[in-house]
Amino acid sequence: MRADLLEILAQRHSIRAYTNDRIERATLERICSAARRAPSGANLQPGKFHVLTGTALQALIDRLLMAQDTGEPISSEYSYFPERMSRALKDRQRRAGYALYEALGIERRDVQGRRAQFARNYAFFGAPVGVVVTIERAMGKGCFMDLGMAIMTFLLSAEDEGLGTSGIGALANYGPIVHEHLNLPEDELAVCGIAVGFPDKDAKVNQFRTERCSLAEFTTFRGFEDI
Repeated sequence: MRADLLEILAQRHSIRAYTNDRIERATLERICSAARRAPSGANLQPGKFHVLTGTALQALIDRLLMAQDTGEPISSEYSYFPERMSRALKDRQRRAGYALYEALGIERRDVQGRRAQFARNYAFFGAPVGVVVTIERAMGKGCFMDLGMAIMTFLLSAEDEGLGTSGIGALANYGPIVHEHLNLPEDELAVCGIAVGFPDKDAKVNQFRTERCSLAEFTTFRGFEDI
């Protein structure tokens, strides 16, 4: 891989605090166009990116926060996490969560503080641009993999533009509300959100990093001993 690509992969991480600096529409168009270059089975190119800013984004944020505050039902249109998470995966999830809260100075027993931080998912972490990612309901499970490649291409392209991003899986909790609020076509399913903006480099929440598995944990090599 080229050195600059390795650098982008190494420096990319979830950004949860942003400046108010405006992002030009042309920049976002380049990012979305790059995302569509991702491969897909049979070239179906599943998924869409609905890009919001200004009053359009704030209206969605207000609706999502109201849903959380009033205890509106959580959606289960699709399963984001395993229905039964193994102990190893649960431990990995907890370590990431504890690292985030520690960076924010939130104690493990501070339920209100953790709830307030989670609510920032629905505010797109204060980013000036929010993206709602959807997929056609008729698509097969494999198409979610193709959509994932498009999302990753989006994230790396944004990084290359000097922007920060964070995926927002929590948006799917209120998928039907997002669907209704944006008046999306019936055949579209809200999958996740993406916060986009210029990182606030002084924010502590942007300083912490999650761990990555070692190569030996997720990779096997076979046949190389014969070469």
